[in-house]
Amino acid sequence: MAGLRRREILRLGTVVAVGSFCSGSAAKGQQVSARRKEAMPIELGSEFLLQLRADLEDPQNVGAAPLGMRRIMYFKGGSFSGPFLTGVILPGGGDWVLVRPDGVSQLDIRMTLRADDGALIYLNANGIFDMAPEVRARFNRGETVGPSEYYFRASFTFETATEKYRWLNRLIGIGVAQRVPTGMVTDVFVIR
Repeated sequence: MAGLRRREILRLGTVVAVGSFCSGSAAKGQQVSARRKEAMPIELGSEFLLQLRADLEDPQNVGAAPLGMRRIMYFKGGSFSGPFLTGVILPGGGDWVLVRPDGVSQLDIRMTLRADDGALIYLNANGIFDMAPEVRARFNRGETVGPSEYYFRASFTFETATEKYRWLNRLIGIGVAQRVPTGMVTDVFVIR
């Protein structure tokens, strides 16, 4: 860490107590300690990465498991598109949903993406889905329910061995999703 410049450390998004890694006098360490107490504003930026359109099988309702109501929803397929990659969602992934006692759903989403050039990309996401009972009733009746009427967010990580897409292995995405009659649509943004 001592070899990194301050700008490189901040670019990596890491706040480091430089005094603990650098040699120097006790006074220098005290100055760094005093600076640490000051609030360092950190700006999070985002950039659109892709949109996922996932088609879901009918849910498998496991029932009242020890941690809550467990429901498993497998992906039939789907597609994704963005400025840097497009392709399809392969069948077989899914969302292992846990509906907590407070009615909020914890999401555990896993899927394989196949880019148009054949590259495989594993996607893993964890999130929260919270829809009020009256909004859910409207959705179940087939009414249009806008994404602003409920909370559906997830954090995404990616894994691939394809050199062209290795940059995905180094980022975190945030998905803003909405339920649609056939599944879900999620806009994923890179956090920088």
